Amino acid sequence: MNIRPGTILPAEIVFHPDWWHRHEGIIFDRDFFFHPRKRVEEELHMENALYERWGRHGLGEDHGRVLPVIGPVHLAAGFMTAGMMGCEIKFQPGSSPLTVGKEMDMHDFGVEEPFASRLFEDFRSLTDALHARFGYLTGDVDWNGILNNALDVFGQKIFLEMSDNPDQVKELFRKISIVEERFFRFVASLTGTTSTAVNRSVRHFPEPILLHSECSHTMISEEFYESFLLPFDVEWAGRYPPFGIHFCGGDLHRFIRSYSSIPGLSFIDVGWGSDLEMIRAAFPDVFLNIRLSPVEIVRGTREEIRSTITRLVHEAGGPLNTGICCINIDGSAGDEQVDEIFDTVEEIRNRCYEERK
Repeated sequence: MNIRPGTILPAEIVFHPDWWHRHEGIIFDRDFFFHPRKRVEEELHMENALYERWGRHGLGEDHGRVLPVIGPVHLAAGFMTAGMMGCEIKFQPGSSPLTVGKEMDMHDFGVEEPFASRLFEDFRSLTDALHARFGYLTGDVDWNGILNNALDVFGQKIFLEMSDNPDQVKELFRKISIVEERFFRFVASLTGTTSTAVNRSVRHFPEPILLHSECSHTMISEEFYESFLLPFDVEWAGRYPPFGIHFCGGDLHRFIRSYSSIPGLSFIDVGWGSDLEMIRAAFPDVFLNIRLSPVEIVRGTREEIRSTITRLVHEAGGPLNTGICCINIDGSAGDEQVDEIFDTVEEIRNRCYEERK
């Protein structure tokens, strides 16, 4: 996977809504996500705040620009597709929207209803209004993932159904994939991207990456993944290259064999605690995006943060095909801890530049 020329070890951070609420007074109500004027104003607010604090590290590069951003690209908020599929979404002033599980019957799920939902209608109204004002759109929306959505909409009984009614579950997953694909294709038709809101790290590549969220795969076996979900990854990888996997659990290395059968896999978002050396050995040419633990960052001293990042980059095979991110840093983090992430990354880059001369 070719990163943008001149980019070595890209680094991204995403703050939890608690940070934004506590430090910048942002309220994450329904209007934050769907009111056209507030959508634009709050994205500008976030860009300006990042630039003011960490502009020297490259954050807030769109400060001062009024942009028609259709979804929050500075949050981890994957509620949209589950809400379209029938889950109740509770908006909270200082937190991400809460998805309330529905436990729908598998037989009641249809692929058209999500696009007649109020949530999708609100989103469509937002995009129409912004396009009418600006003439173009940017950003995208976290479209979640097949098993993630299945758990939200049908509950944990889905695991029992995998054993008891495998054919029905496969058909259900196919229907969920149809909804997700229709949604991310719609978003891509508006802005050209699908997955910046899944992980901002994908913006460092010249071609838009389709990044499938597999957060809940840490709850299943490799055999279940290969039987029920791998076929969709293979299909999407072939249809929408470059393709990547977002896996925020600590055991991604369990799926090395399974992921090796995905043709052209280009990007892996590697969860904290996963065995980077094993993963790099299996995927020497795949971009590995190292996910730091926001809890460890908040707890860590500057020396501990530097040591951790340096070790993880080494385990991933060095900085040339590797990235760093830390997602959902909460309001208790100090500015100096965020500084240390970027200072350490800059030190590693500079050593790399010197060694390549």
